[in-house]
Amino acid sequence: MPTPKLIKQTAYAELLDRCANAAFSEAFAEEGAFIAKNVKGRRYWYFQNGTGESRSQRYVGPETPELLDRITHHRELRDDIRERRALVSTLVRSFGHTRPIREIGNIIAALATAGVFRLRGVLVGTVAFQTYQAMLGVRLPASPVQTGDVDIAQFQTVSVAVEDSIPPVLDVLKEVDKTFRPIPHTIDGRRVTSYTAKGGMRVDFLTPNEGEETGEPQSLPALQTDAQPLRFLDYLIYEPEPAVILHDAGIYVQVPAPARFAVHKLILSRRRPEGAAKRSKDVQQAEALLRALTEIRPHDLKQAWDEARARGPRWRQLLDEGLGELSGFARDLTLKTAGALRSSVPGIDLTFNNPPARYDVHRDVVAFAGQALGQPIACAISREALDDYFGTDGLDKDRRIEAFLKNRSRIEKMARIKYLKWPIEEPDAILIKTSDIPRFESSLKP
Repeated sequence: MPTPKLIKQTAYAELLDRCANAAFSEAFAEEGAFIAKNVKGRRYWYFQNGTGESRSQRYVGPETPELLDRITHHRELRDDIRERRALVSTLVRSFGHTRPIREIGNIIAALATAGVFRLRGVLVGTVAFQTYQAMLGVRLPASPVQTGDVDIAQFQTVSVAVEDSIPPVLDVLKEVDKTFRPIPHTIDGRRVTSYTAKGGMRVDFLTPNEGEETGEPQSLPALQTDAQPLRFLDYLIYEPEPAVILHDAGIYVQVPAPARFAVHKLILSRRRPEGAAKRSKDVQQAEALLRALTEIRPHDLKQAWDEARARGPRWRQLLDEGLGELSGFARDLTLKTAGALRSSVPGIDLTFNNPPARYDVHRDVVAFAGQALGQPIACAISREALDDYFGTDGLDKDRRIEAFLKNRSRIEKMARIKYLKWPIEEPDAILIKTSDIPRFESSLKP
């Protein structure tokens, strides 16, 4: 019997809370004090230890009820590493969630211990995608989840504002694998945004490109590295969510909100070359998340979708084109959640190639097939609609099919109008009901 979803989510929620407490406890020694600062109308907390010239402050984070609770109970927190390892094992072995390969897990653990996520770095890319299985309590496809890369993003403004820093990134990475080396940037060889180790492990640092287009590396002082500026990244890493990497006793990280990740992947897929492997992976990841979010977090998806579309015509173009890459089912679910019409997808149409019609006695409809963007669409007209508008009242199923065939062109036009221009009722399908037909009259006039 499959494990109830609530049990999976409860186990993950407990692990997330334990990992958050452990990360907080490990980051701040007991000898010291928490102090608050007001910056531009918002309250931020720092941990101060030492006195006089030896005094230092470390960034804790913006004030939230959860943070205040951890500060209050800071001295009470105890290491529960065995319990966390047991929870990780349960989520992986019993519930089927994915853990990263060991080398990737060790790298992320080192970065977390150094303070990357405490200083508001955000884990992005495929390793972040892996966390959504446990976060959302769903099974995601296994094919696009393994990777040899770790991608870390941070706003440059945040990197400056936190007034704290980790040790140099290369030093942190060499503690994991002594073969790590910097990769000189292609534009400015004196700068480094990427690091690689023997065997192909790679760590890349990214930052949003919010001004004029530039490929010049940007400094991230909090992380003591440079970063590659990228378009659309500001959307992705805005208001990230806490998550746990299922490695060892769990690693507390920050990842993009799942809805933003899905929308961003859809956009990104349209910026990659046709046929590129990464383009296919972007579409797979976007589709898997979109299908889950339409059921689990529809409000979040609609909000993320609306924000992206509000950013301008280029964003809308990429989103609409990206929808065309999805399966019809996932595309329709997304459009329905967003409150959009199928006609927004470039090149979409509902066509018919005179396929055979059949009477479905279970649904009491005449069923016929259409096609849109190379995928089949299940079309049907109800018995009531045929009786009320096509003179089949009292006839058997064979005579109803005859009436359908006689009026086929008109009925197919109705199906096409409803498919393209009406709100979506059911993914990959159209049912013409008796209440629909009066609405078609003006559209079908010669």
